[in-house]
Amino acid sequence: MSTPLTVSQARRIAVRAQRLDGSATTVLDTVKRIGFLQIDPISTVAPPQRLVLFSRLGPHDPTELDRLLWDEKQLFEWNAFIWPMEDLPLIRARMRRRRTGKYAWERRGTEFLKANARFRRYILEELKRDRPLFSRDLQDHSKSTWESDSRWWGSRNVAVMLELLHSRGEVAVVGRRDGQRHWDLAARWYPETEKVPLRDAERLLEEKRRRARGVWLENGIWRAHKDATDGPVDDRVTVLSPFDRLIHDRERAESLFDFRYRLEMYVPKAKREYGYYVLPILHGDRLVGRVEPVFDRKTRELKVVGAWGDTSRLDEALDELSAFLGATTPRKGQYL
Repeated sequence: MSTPLTVSQARRIAVRAQRLDGSATTVLDTVKRIGFLQIDPISTVAPPQRLVLFSRLGPHDPTELDRLLWDEKQLFEWNAFIWPMEDLPLIRARMRRRRTGKYAWERRGTEFLKANARFRRYILEELKRDRPLFSRDLQDHSKSTWESDSRWWGSRNVAVMLELLHSRGEVAVVGRRDGQRHWDLAARWYPETEKVPLRDAERLLEEKRRRARGVWLENGIWRAHKDATDGPVDDRVTVLSPFDRLIHDRERAESLFDFRYRLEMYVPKAKREYGYYVLPILHGDRLVGRVEPVFDRKTRELKVVGAWGDTSRLDEALDELSAFLGATTPRKGQYL
């Protein structure tokens, strides 16, 4: 068992483990270190997967992530996350488990596939012949409608079929254009890998997750991963995506940083404490404030709707963010 930590030690270790201490060097190394990037369509400033990289690397070539995904295949997309290709054997164990129908939503998926066996064959045959395709290139030959409590599926059965086949490892995302996914047969896209039992895969993924988090609370005591290191953190300032793993667990973040943060985009405007898409400001190993920037892609202007807390070095973070986005910066101090 690791030695108990003070909150200050735990905070530094967490920042260092997430490569937010100024030690990040490349996109690939960063993704491998933090484990994965979450994908989300909300991009008030930038898509979260790109904003997470910016927080660690600062301004960098925005095409590098696409190159690693679609050209070099050193990363891959699955289940709304971007993973290192070295984790494919572990994720394939999860893909196989999706076919077992352990959970109710998985059983609904199995029932949908059985009821639409001809539709499934049509999708796979079209991909085999014309590869790769967008969902709009495929016709809806379904006989049964997907029934789900999901807020966004609706009755788009082509998308439902592709998503089910993707989650079970039969088709793969092989590119994106204007946010739309390009699909192909998984056997043609993924490399051959060893077969890892699910129990081993989950154990290894959990170990990677703990290493990336650096620290955790155990019976009220902060503990560190065996590979974690403590030490000074660079005196740098940046903004964090709401999906950043440093703050993704809101209660943990509050315990570490004494900073209460909630994403309020689904809160009615009149009831918001701050704003629609507010980003925490990280200075060194402290969360010191928050800012609500908006990037206008037509005018290339980065606007600031509001800022709260210690904004004394926010200009630095916004200058770097503007450089990354290719945007004009807001007038200095206009948000104060």
